[in-house]
Parts: sequence; structure tokens; C-alpha cells
Amino acid sequence: MKVILREDVEKLGKAGDLVNVAEGYGRNYLIPKGLAIEATEKSLEALEEEKKKILARHHKERIDTEKFANRLSEMVITIPHQAGEEEKLFGSVTVKDIADAIAREGIKIDKRKISLQEPIKRLGNYTVTVKLHPDVSVELKVFVVRV
Repeated sequence: MKVILREDVEKLGKAGDLVNVAEGYGRNYLIPKGLAIEATEKSLEALEEEKKKILARHHKERIDTEKFANRLSEMVITIPHQAGEEEKLFGSVTVKDIADAIAREGIKIDKRKISLQEPIKRLGNYTVTVKLHPDVSVELKVFVVRV
């Protein structure tokens, strides 16, 4: 089944792309969620006009995201956590803890956008990558301190 993507779909394509997908995936997931439309002659003609709108929307989203990224990059997040001897944490600091700490500062970020190579298990200063947009990511400073 050929569909035209209306939004970016990870591992499938970008908005405006004409892609071939399994019948069930297209009919049961992509089309009902508004992520794609079926590729017919009429929809293919409308594709060019839709591409212009999609590109304009993505450009505006990128500019807004870059402004947000500048604000986020200036932030320093402090996470208090219980620690034992040798500055080793009881448990660890995960992306959920970081997302919650950012939310306490008044900014809501989906925890799936935060990238940690491995959970933080010691007190100290860390740099965490937050991917806000496919083209925009920001480095966030995180300080883990003893309670």
C-alpha cells in the first residue's frame, strides 16, 4: 500500500514522502492517527501543495525549537539524591528524574527526548543531551548533590 506521510514517522520517512507500507500498518495505524493519507491520483496531485505547507510548518517549528533550546541550554538542573560513602548514590538518577527536575523549573519535556548513556550513579556534574527536534539538540547541565 502506498501512502503519503503527513508527519515525520521515525524509521519510515519524513512528512511529504511517498512510501510503501504493509496494508495493515497503513489502514490500522498511519491513516487513523492522521500520520498519513492513502496515495491516490487526487492525493498525489495535492502532494506538492501539501509539501509546501509541511516545509513551512517544519521551518517554523525549528525556529521555535531553537529559541526554546537556547533557554534550556542556560538552565542548570540540580537533583538532590541520597548518597553513601565515596559519593555513590543509593539507586540512580534516570531520565525520568531529570524530566521531573526540569518540570519543577516550569518546562515540560518528554523523558524520551532526554538521552543518557547510562544511569547516573555518583554525585557530581553531568552533561545530558536533550533532542528537541530532529535537527536541534541541546546540552543540559545536571548537578547531582547529596540530600
